[in-house]
Amino acid sequence: MELKYAIIGTGAIGGYYGGKLALAGHDVHFLYHSEYDYVKEHGLDVKSVNGDFHLNNMNLYNNTADMPKCDVVFVCLKTTQNHQLQEMLTPIIKEDTIIMLIQNGLGFEEELSASFPNVTIAGGMAFICSSRVSPGHIVHADYGALTTAYLNNKYDHAVADQIKADFEGAGVPYTQGDDLKTFRWRKLVWNIPYNGLTVVLRTTTDKLMNDKASRQLVTELMEETVAGARACGANIKDDFVQKMLHNTDKMEPYAPSMRLDYDNHRAMEIKGIYSNPIAMAKEAGFYMKKVEMLEQQLKFIQQNEY
Repeated sequence: MELKYAIIGTGAIGGYYGGKLALAGHDVHFLYHSEYDYVKEHGLDVKSVNGDFHLNNMNLYNNTADMPKCDVVFVCLKTTQNHQLQEMLTPIIKEDTIIMLIQNGLGFEEELSASFPNVTIAGGMAFICSSRVSPGHIVHADYGALTTAYLNNKYDHAVADQIKADFEGAGVPYTQGDDLKTFRWRKLVWNIPYNGLTVVLRTTTDKLMNDKASRQLVTELMEETVAGARACGANIKDDFVQKMLHNTDKMEPYAPSMRLDYDNHRAMEIKGIYSNPIAMAKEAGFYMKKVEMLEQQLKFIQQNEY
């Protein structure tokens, strides 16, 4: 089965995963905006811990109206741009298209389903250290696994199996599960402490981990997130926090996406990573006090420092 893929948002995440698929010979179509002219002339350059690669003669577009209808659409935009998705996606989807949100945060698959009630929607959780350092240039420093699950566990198993095979054939570790809620909350256990604290404390992951006080704060935020997740019905094991801490200890020094957004005066993804989980946990009877304090600090920074 040959699938046609679209990458909506060819930044650090979309450029890496879409680039790996294209490098392996798959039919991939990339949406660019500000970098369109540069990449059209120079191609996409990826410096990766798993091996550098360069792509020329890519299928490039600066408007989805010019793109073909695709079997699988990967949305790799910042969630702050999700209000544009209905208009952007309509020209490239068909009855059996799968839309997969490779984004941070909680609740966006459900929101998109309201706009596309008859389309299969999935979530993709990327555990990867990848950054766009300049137009057409991506640095993949560590990890790279992709975990996916489908909204309401409804999907075409043959197509899902082909997506998995295509990624694994391209050298991307790929896990497909059946519990989207759990996978989203697991990603938040990492995203909530590190994204927010690297902004509030103006630091990077390695410094957070090497300082006793900040490491304790990271741990407490993770534990509170796990408690919120369990209140919402997510299945997270007792040793998960220690695994996340251990994995981050081994990670190259890293500035997460929210820190990069702050440094570049872009809107931060506060809604999906903080506000939505806090509200959902509170509705389930658990108050994430430390997480809410971090959310309030981030809102203050965004409103007063930009």
